[in-house]
Amino acid sequence: MHFSQRTHTIAQLNQSLVGQTITLNGWVHRLRDQGSLIFINLRDRYGIAQCLLEDNAPQDVKTLAKSLHNEYCIAITGTVQARPDAMINTNMAGGDIEIIVTSIEILNTSLTPPFIISEDASPAKEDLRLKYRYLDMRSGRMQRNLRIRHEVNLSIRNTLSKMDFYEIETPLLIKSTPEGARDYVVPSRIYPNQFFALPQSPQIHKQILMVGGYDRYFQIARCFRDEDPRGDRQPEFTQIDIEMSFVQRDDVLQMAEHLFSTVMQDVLNYQVATPFPRFSYHESMNRFGCDKPDIRFALELEDATKFVQASEATFMHEALKDAKNSAKMLRIAHYAPTMSRKVASELENIAKKAGLSGLAWLKVTDTGFEGGASKFFANTFADLTKEFSLQPDEVVLIAVGDWAKVCTALGNIRTKLGNELNLIDKSQFAFCWVVDFPLFAFDEERQMWQPMHHMFSSPQDRFIENFEKNPAEVLGDLYDLVLNGYELASGSIRIHDRTIQERIFALIGYAKEVAAERFGFMLDAFEYGAPPHGGVAAGIDRLVMLMCGEETIREVIAYPKNTAGFAPLEEAPAPLEETQLEELHLILKKPN
Repeated sequence: MHFSQRTHTIAQLNQSLVGQTITLNGWVHRLRDQGSLIFINLRDRYGIAQCLLEDNAPQDVKTLAKSLHNEYCIAITGTVQARPDAMINTNMAGGDIEIIVTSIEILNTSLTPPFIISEDASPAKEDLRLKYRYLDMRSGRMQRNLRIRHEVNLSIRNTLSKMDFYEIETPLLIKSTPEGARDYVVPSRIYPNQFFALPQSPQIHKQILMVGGYDRYFQIARCFRDEDPRGDRQPEFTQIDIEMSFVQRDDVLQMAEHLFSTVMQDVLNYQVATPFPRFSYHESMNRFGCDKPDIRFALELEDATKFVQASEATFMHEALKDAKNSAKMLRIAHYAPTMSRKVASELENIAKKAGLSGLAWLKVTDTGFEGGASKFFANTFADLTKEFSLQPDEVVLIAVGDWAKVCTALGNIRTKLGNELNLIDKSQFAFCWVVDFPLFAFDEERQMWQPMHHMFSSPQDRFIENFEKNPAEVLGDLYDLVLNGYELASGSIRIHDRTIQERIFALIGYAKEVAAERFGFMLDAFEYGAPPHGGVAAGIDRLVMLMCGEETIREVIAYPKNTAGFAPLEEAPAPLEETQLEELHLILKKPN
């Protein structure tokens, strides 16, 4: 097909082209017919240009222009003309010029779109946008997001290559080695009743690369997890996967700090100070109420043991007799006028969802405490005001109970108030590390120990000899990278010794023969000079989401699944034809 091929993209339009004849290709963004003048806003990947048919334009060209509709794909040829100063559009690329149209060619027509292709965010419902994703991707918002994603990937590749990393692909068809979530499985036609699995991560293969001597590996890797649809999860996602040999924890952290600060500088021209702040897991929980703290605002949890002990609340005193329990508080300045019964009830519900029986609160005035649990503290107002430097109009929230539940409850309230009270500088990108995680967590439902991160993470050196004796106290060589309250990356120093790995398997309930059947190829590799190694993996989708200021990762993925794990564009998953099932030796069971 021969057509008038573009000589320029819209990004290339500028004053130096004035007087030249050019051709643009793109889509009709908007048409304004004012009788003697016809304005066509033409859109391509790079922006929007204003094209003008003047009164003296050829009649056949004007007639063709009047037949155009939004999203027609067209070619426009015309002469570049400078706009008068009063008509310059600073919000448009090439907004100081316009194209005086001499010819138009329709490359393809378009049905009426089901929603308006916006320069920003489409108002259409998400499932409609995903069904017509090819239209949604024409919007300025999606064009920007996918451009930023490309630039992030490019910066990652360039930065790691300069640091002597090799980009190596690991297989997508692997043996099923369940590591937490369910695997997606792929039936084999050649080997009846045998299955491949899609990788939840390249974890085992990247560790084997270390055994193979590739001491600096990375991959922008596709990962798959068959989880129940919820929140912002996607069944397939992308991570930047990194592994290094002959390293300690600090080596990995310094590498990651250089990588992510460089990406922020390259893509957003945003300077991030290094080194990033570091918090131990327990410090993060005690100060921020979670292990992924948003450090862009200063509202922090405080120990409330003395506060509670000074009260007449015997039920709180009784709770603190249990060594597993703790008392913490959150103090919110100038919040007393807002603290109605309705607000108190909302905050208490957050505490109950975290597993607490309730939440105590009181307001501070010039002369005493008011509201909520104030009666239990009335006689100690002066002492507590002096001890804690209480200020009028403060609200004090007090939680007593299991340490983790208390921290989580107040942490969730902290996040809610940080947003509601505009305490967060949304223009800031605040990285931090959380380190020294417990290696194990006890699964109450299954009554057994489980890895806090994954089963290939090493205990810290001082725990290796006897970690089976008291798993609750064992700290792992684990670390999470957090950005603006989101876990961005997770990593660890890995186990490279077969005996230690088998001990971990045994502790978490894997019989020796089961561990050998699932992971024998990895354990065997460890017996051939496996080096000490460690690494980190970061979510590309989440990183780009935060850099774009979006609220879900679906806005930065070209073809995401919806919140139900369904693909509206191609309507997948979908049934297979009977002949395909026969080839794969599959017989379907009817659903209940």
